[in-house]
Parts: sequence; C-alpha cells; structure tokens
Amino acid sequence: MHSSDIQKLVARRQTFKSLEAPFYSDQDILDLDMEVIFGQHWIFVGVEPELPEPGDCITVEIGGASILILRGDDMGIRAFHNVCRHRGAKLIDERQTTIGNIVCRYHGWTYNEDGDLILAEHMGSDFDKSCHGLKTVHVRSIAGLIFICLAKDAPDDIEEMAKVMEPYIAPHDLANCKVAHVSELIEEGNWKLTMENNRECYHCEGNHPQLTVPLSEFGFGFSPDELDQRRSEDVAKYTQTIANDHARWEACGLPSAEQDQLSSVTGFRTMRLPLMREGESHTLDTKSASKKLLGNFTDAKLGGLSFWTHPNSWHHFMADHVVTFSVLPLAPNKTLVRTTWLVHKDAHENEDYTLDNLTHVWNMTNQQDADLVRLAQIGSEQPAYEPGPYSKFTEPHVEAFCDWYIKRLEDHFATTKAGIAAE
Repeated sequence: MHSSDIQKLVARRQTFKSLEAPFYSDQDILDLDMEVIFGQHWIFVGVEPELPEPGDCITVEIGGASILILRGDDMGIRAFHNVCRHRGAKLIDERQTTIGNIVCRYHGWTYNEDGDLILAEHMGSDFDKSCHGLKTVHVRSIAGLIFICLAKDAPDDIEEMAKVMEPYIAPHDLANCKVAHVSELIEEGNWKLTMENNRECYHCEGNHPQLTVPLSEFGFGFSPDELDQRRSEDVAKYTQTIANDHARWEACGLPSAEQDQLSSVTGFRTMRLPLMREGESHTLDTKSASKKLLGNFTDAKLGGLSFWTHPNSWHHFMADHVVTFSVLPLAPNKTLVRTTWLVHKDAHENEDYTLDNLTHVWNMTNQQDADLVRLAQIGSEQPAYEPGPYSKFTEPHVEAFCDWYIKRLEDHFATTKAGIAAE
C-alpha cells in the first residue's frame, strides 16, 4: 500500500469507531507501525528480576531489531543492538543467559559491559577500537519495569510516567522479586487487535469465567440505563467499595486513585481496583497465590494495581505476586504476548506457591483472549467488514488507544511532509 493511501486512511478515521480493515492486515501498514510506533516510542520489554546479577542478560526481538539488555557490575541496566560491529553477527542468540564480557562467537570480537570494543585480533596496529563499540539503545527502568526506545531521540515524557508511577509500583518491591514463570503465546491477529481487546472488559463476562471471579465487570465500565434493580444495587455497592478501599489503602501509603494520561506520547493509565470475595489475588479462590507477601506488606487484601501503557503492555500488582504482559508484533496477523509471573525472591515453589494456582487465571484468560483476537482478525479480513461503533461506556479506552495510534501516524506524516518541504 502506497504512503499516500495510508495517509488517506489515517485522515478519514472516524472517532469511536474501529479502524479500517487494512490497519489490521496490510504488510505496509505493519512496516509503518514498526517504524513509527515500535521504532520511536518506549516499549516494555521485561522486568529487572530477569537480570538479578551482574552479567545476566536477556534479548528481545522488535521487528527486525534484536536488542541485548545487560546487568552491569554496578547493577545498572544497559541496552545495545545485538549486532557485532565486525561483520554483523548476532552476539547473543539465547533469550536469557549470563556472560562475562560480550563476545562474538564468530571472530572473537569482545566488548565490555559498556559496549566498548576491547579486543579485536588481527586488525592491525592502526585499527581504532574506540570507533567500533556497540550501538546503544535507550533504556529506562521504572520501579523494576524495563522500557527501551530504539529512536535516536527518545520521548522525554517517560520521566512524567516515572514520576507518577514509581510511588504506585515501588511498594510491591520488584527488586526483591524473582521470576516464577514465563509464557509466550502467539495470537493469530494484528497487534492492535490484541491491544484493543485488552483495553476493554465488555467481553469479559461472556468469555472470562476465571478472570471475573476476582475482578468485577463493573471496574471497566457499564451502561447505567441498562441495569436492572439488582445490578444497579451491585454497581452502587462496588462504587462504595472503591471509595472505602481507596481511603484505606491511601492511608497505608498505597497510591490508588486513577491516573489517566493515555493521550500523552508515552501514554499510560493506572488504578488500584478492589478484588472480589476474599479480595487478595487473581486466583480462582481469590486468596493469595503465594504465602510470602511482597515488600513490607502484612495485609494481603490490597486489591490489584493495574497499569496500562501505550503501545504494548499491561501489568497487575497484587500483595503476593505481579503479572506483566508485553505485546510484540510478528506479522500483520501474528502477535507475541509474553506473560511473566513474579513472586517474592524467598518464596519456594510447592511450599509457598504452586505454579498451577499462580498462573491458572491468566493462562486461561490469555488463551480465551487469543481465541477472540483470532476471530476479530478473521472478521476484519471479510468483505463485509466495516468500522463498527465503540461503546462510550465500556470501550472508551479502546478509543483512547486508537486515537493515540492515529495521532502518532499523523505526527509522522506531518513531520515527513515538513522535512520534504524544507529540502
């Protein structure tokens, strides 16, 4: 699809309606997404407990770019393009490993933890190693959540997100957590359909029998004029629960109120939500999945702190464990969803927690969402498909995501146009 055709699609997008079909299936639009969205914005890629010790590293693939993320001797996090400066070999081929220096297995070129080239044999006495260090990537940890940006100049409003979010996340003490389990699920749909699905719970009551045990459907919007007396009473009760719980949690030093900055370049939203029944965790019995609570918590009934970011993540923080989600496009109709469960570093499997109980709700929910995304992808490719209306009650955050996405493309085309005019 030609750039001018994409610009026309962007220009005629109607608010509070789903995107036109090519946005979900066209390879040229995905290529543009990788350039403009995943190549220019802060992308969530992992958690610091994946790198507990100096020399620990992980790799992440974003489109055609492989990125190496490393814990240094000073416990700081570095990120580099995972490409040797000799002849371009991939440096680290594993998803997760531990290294000393960064050594290319092809010809032995060796880099230190700062990406400086320190050994390159047979290059001659006049070879300047200082000109051949690894290419760095912007990296920012927010209370243990790792974001990277591939752009030359990264959006600086991530500092605003850090300022707001660190007080919310810090009490959960990710630094003293460990990874209990990671799942990688490939959804058969466009990455935007994955994100849209996450941004609403209109579908939850009919599709997520496990998730709607701990989470109330009313926490994500409802149409007030369609509630019968019983459900109106349920809403009133839930609203009062939010007010009571927020007051209690805030008094304990836990920020809980909704923060919504979804229209920012580095867009995000957060809120601590009450959990149902026992009110402790995202489990089928709503009790803690792990006996070892996080941080300095002594009360398990702290609800669930939810944190959403554009363009590719969402997170849930409970008193006993944390679940993070990273979304990475693979093809126009294929998306990787990486889910990571974290518990206290001193919690012992089969003593303090079991993997089945810890992961059951979200394993089931992820597969249910994948099934829905597949159906949405198939439908978007049908000749009868046309953009449909979002509910202003239950899908405002879907609209917020699509509006943010379209604005990023508009900004890109405006900047490109201005650059051409200046030449």
